[in-house]
Amino acid sequence: MDLKLRIEIVTPAPAGTLHGNRITALRWHHFLSRLNYKSTITEQWSGRTCDALIALHGLRSYESIRRFKKAHPHHPVILIMTGTDIYRDQKKSAKVTQSMEMADAIVVLQPAAINSLPKQFHHKIRVIYQSVKGVNKKTPPKRYFLASIIGHLRAEKDPFCAAQSLLLLPSNSRLQLIQLGKAMSPELKKQAISLEKKIPHYRWLGELSHASTLQWLSRSHIMIISSLMEGGAHVVSEAIAIGIPVIASDIPGNRGLLGDSYPAYYPVGDSAALSKLLTQAECNPSFYQKMSKAVAARKKITKPELEQRSIQKLLKSLMK
Repeated sequence: MDLKLRIEIVTPAPAGTLHGNRITALRWHHFLSRLNYKSTITEQWSGRTCDALIALHGLRSYESIRRFKKAHPHHPVILIMTGTDIYRDQKKSAKVTQSMEMADAIVVLQPAAINSLPKQFHHKIRVIYQSVKGVNKKTPPKRYFLASIIGHLRAEKDPFCAAQSLLLLPSNSRLQLIQLGKAMSPELKKQAISLEKKIPHYRWLGELSHASTLQWLSRSHIMIISSLMEGGAHVVSEAIAIGIPVIASDIPGNRGLLGDSYPAYYPVGDSAALSKLLTQAECNPSFYQKMSKAVAARKKITKPELEQRSIQKLLKSLMK
């Protein structure tokens, strides 16, 4: 392949942050270099000539897509849709629909997202699962049952449903909940600190490096994802790849990754239902086994070879 084919990846998530969009951009950048493309990551289109533009976020990258298409009408744009695009912003802003109109291909991170996008764009949609490089499962703690919840503290993540659910656990529960992620407002920071004081089983560790976060995940008995909306959370793919059972809010973004027959969904925002599932996971070995088996059955979707092949196939079809 011609080494000179240049691709710019636009993501609104700044360098050095652990936002899912930045992690996706870095992973695509890595695959593109392995496929002999020359790629750069920017927060908005630099204005430099390139053979294709990959844009994350239909709303926040709208301006970059518009300017690029105006300058290079025949060069392809690949739009990678985020959870907020799909499940919130397209209802509120015409820019998301306009980004989909201008894009030559639309990428979603799990198949359930397709049903939430307008039919006229379905012919452009490709599902490309997010992959995870080998992280091994560690031995979980013996003295207590470790649950982790990972993600920046912001409203769409329903960040404190898990902490609140601990108040409803049986008095003999040995469950400890570790929450990892940066508070995205002073108010949320205050709430996390006050819950730590009130709930003995709960600790908020703030934002750690990606490597330290994976260490906590890989020695957890279970992971909780409590989001109200997700395009396809990378942390769920990480849990699947490592083999950590997940307790998930019942939303399309989680179902698209874990599958419809996955046994541990709870209604969004229902801390009592979440508490029941936590108790089952801790006290009922056959239920825990069932979750583990269901996660193991999904492992194939997190393989790096699959994501690389999918990206290669997509680019080949567009870069004629």
